[in-house]
Amino acid sequence: MTPKITHIHTLPYRLPLHEPLAWGKASVLNDAHHVLLRVTLSDGAQGWAEAPPRPTIYGETVESICRIVAQELAPRLLGEGLDEATLPKLTARMAQIANNQTARGSLDIALHDALAMSRGVSLAEHLGAVQEKLRVSYILGIGAEEAVLEEAARVVGQGVRVLKVKVGREWEADVARILRLSELLGPDVDLYADANECFTAENGQRRLAALAEMGLLYCEEPLPVELVRERSALAAANALPVIADDSTFSLRDLRRELALDSFHILNIKTARTGYTESAAMLAAALAAGKGVMIGSQASTGLGTVRAALFAAQAGIEHPSELSFFLKLQSDLLDRPLLLHDGYLHLSEIADARIDPDKLKDASV
Repeated sequence: MTPKITHIHTLPYRLPLHEPLAWGKASVLNDAHHVLLRVTLSDGAQGWAEAPPRPTIYGETVESICRIVAQELAPRLLGEGLDEATLPKLTARMAQIANNQTARGSLDIALHDALAMSRGVSLAEHLGAVQEKLRVSYILGIGAEEAVLEEAARVVGQGVRVLKVKVGREWEADVARILRLSELLGPDVDLYADANECFTAENGQRRLAALAEMGLLYCEEPLPVELVRERSALAAANALPVIADDSTFSLRDLRRELALDSFHILNIKTARTGYTESAAMLAAALAAGKGVMIGSQASTGLGTVRAALFAAQAGIEHPSELSFFLKLQSDLLDRPLLLHDGYLHLSEIADARIDPDKLKDASV
């Protein structure tokens, strides 16, 4: 008998960071104030996922996630059967609700997790994970230069070997910081940039060439998304590989960007597109010959594990943003996540679960 969805709960929590994360023109994250989603089936199976609200990106807040789940998403799912055949239909039903990316994405992940448990298989097996070692990158925000350098040295000491450096607010300061990072960390640590749309059509190619000259791997979203023709021309110039993120919030967005040929590497963020839409985006990107990495919306431990399980699929070869947990003073998982010379090992993290006592302490 097909199990039915009996309960959907939202559990807000807050975890402090070691230091704030600043990016783009005005965004700052001072702590991880997120929402856990728990889906329960009639056979006792449960699925868990993490929704990270980002008001300056998606317009979502903790309160809006809890309300949209309770008022719109849960009523579309409760009482429905969940199996391989019904899951796409349920996902399509959730897609009737516009925007609310991380609310819908996390609920989709929780449904997959519950389905795997109901079938008696691991979530890794359910998703088709094939990679044991996952190369990891770390997001290094904008801040006072000495503080940023200290943070970089700390996380490299914890096993990070690839840093994504936020740039774009003050170009001369960005260049100086990158040069100091390269000197401090040496050739064993790779760097790439995330401009969060802060470059312009006039300076974009020149700045990408400068980043390439400094040895950076690639640059994420150098130009504003609305500069459609300019972004396509910048990618065609091939000064430095361009990563698509803000321009590809959805499968619909991705199809447009593939038609424009505006990027070289796709950053899929499972926190906003769930597993179902992310799988479709992965297939489309690989079919078009694009590279793929898995990104983070500053996810805590559970969100990191959920993203890592997806990142372990075939075809995902660029370093994925699976180390935000290093910014946390504490976490909710029943075990620590550890990096080994730049890699997460799937066998060490795949079975990680929420510790009830830690959740109780962090609940809001």
